[in-house]
Amino acid sequence: MARDGDINEPTSNFDDHRPDAPDASPQPPQSGGGAVRALLWVLGAAALAVVVLLGVQTTGILPEFRNPFTKEQTDRSQPALLESMQDLSRYVAAEGNFQVVVDLQNDRRNVPDWLLNQRTLFVGSGSVEAYVDFGTLTEGAIVQSADGKSVEIKLPAPQLGETNLDLEKSYVFAEERGLLNRVGDLIGGDPNRQQQVYRLAEDRITAAARDSGLNARAEENTRKMLEGLLRSLGFEQVSVTYVAP
Repeated sequence: MARDGDINEPTSNFDDHRPDAPDASPQPPQSGGGAVRALLWVLGAAALAVVVLLGVQTTGILPEFRNPFTKEQTDRSQPALLESMQDLSRYVAAEGNFQVVVDLQNDRRNVPDWLLNQRTLFVGSGSVEAYVDFGTLTEGAIVQSADGKSVEIKLPAPQLGETNLDLEKSYVFAEERGLLNRVGDLIGGDPNRQQQVYRLAEDRITAAARDSGLNARAEENTRKMLEGLLRSLGFEQVSVTYVAP
């Protein structure tokens, strides 16, 4: 039986846990900084491991290791289709290599260049061949003397082949484009813009080849080739003339 003096005594004393208790000390606030630092350490370690593995693969220390980040290229091109074949009887006697600078500008009258303007500075490199077509020789083009010591040959005049624009050596040096031109590029652009520059470069090279004396060089080279060949066969006199087509 409980004593009378113990009836009003509390069963538990919470005075020490009150905020205003003299012995209570504030607890440090909880923070997530430790978790963030741990995550950064994990990510850094993973990145370092990837770099080390890639470096080991590059140096060949582990040749059997398969790099999971290796660049892959898939070629789904179709096989080449042979469209036609033709026999050639051309003797290429000379070739000229040319370089032209094309400065092409397309704009509109009374419209400022910053708004609508297209100017391209293109450096084009190409070559042109000069050839003699032996396939057009007719009967009587080669006349041999009765004693077999001389021969006369009539050949068609040399011609210029098509201009071969070398895209590996050609490049766009500078390009200016107005605001509307740039917006048009974002929408779809002009797929024929580069082709226009290429055609102009080819035309300039072709014109330069005509004025370069390439045909005369081809005539001289062809004459020397035939003279050397026929003299080795026993002919003492070789005459080569050219007939305009």
